Amino acid sequence: MKKKKVLVIDVGGSHVKLMVSRNGKRRKFESGKTLKPRQLVAETKKMVGDWKFDAIAIGFPAPVHKGRILHDPKHLGKGWLRFDFRKAFGKPVRIINDAAMQALGSYRGGRMLFLGLGTGLGSALLWDRTVLSLELGDLPYLEDFSVEDWLGDAGLEAIGQKRWQAEVRRVVAEFKKALIADYVVLGGGNAKLIQNLPAGVTLGHNRNAFTGGARLWQNSADGKPTWTII
Repeated sequence: MKKKKVLVIDVGGSHVKLMVSRNGKRRKFESGKTLKPRQLVAETKKMVGDWKFDAIAIGFPAPVHKGRILHDPKHLGKGWLRFDFRKAFGKPVRIINDAAMQALGSYRGGRMLFLGLGTGLGSALLWDRTVLSLELGDLPYLEDFSVEDWLGDAGLEAIGQKRWQAEVRRVVAEFKKALIADYVVLGGGNAKLIQNLPAGVTLGHNRNAFTGGARLWQNSADGKPTWTII
């Protein structure tokens, strides 16, 4: 069976990153609080007009269930819920939470917890070819703020890198224990700031999102997706 060439679109709070599987070339453009779906499609088409691909995988920074965006993201514009990406792009499209997509590309077996440290806090749990998107960042934490308020960009700026690192190490250890994870992978733009990682915690890489997008389109011999996305 011929493998599909997949255009992977990794939508973040500050940039949208693009790559075609088995191509290796990457491009990006700015996102931000004014980015809306039609703008995303138009800018993507302009950026990848000379690339050939068969299907599209989108990693999106909001809860996604069965390929459907559940609500508008905190750090982008409005209008995402019922937008028809397949019609807009004219290609088959699969959508997954952005942290789950990077987690899928980081997975190496067992029971893995992924935490994405960036604009907010992304999270996913993987086991036995199953991907469960989580919203751990919304859990209440210190001083009536959420976990994301402390571990996202806003928290890093407010409390400083030294205390922020301590909070990350503390939260990661508690989540690993609570979710019975064999190991934890830290991704996102701020993961590289963490020093003295706890046992069982490793650094991922943002490029793993592109591997995850390609894996999202892996199908078994009967044409069904290899991975179950919850």
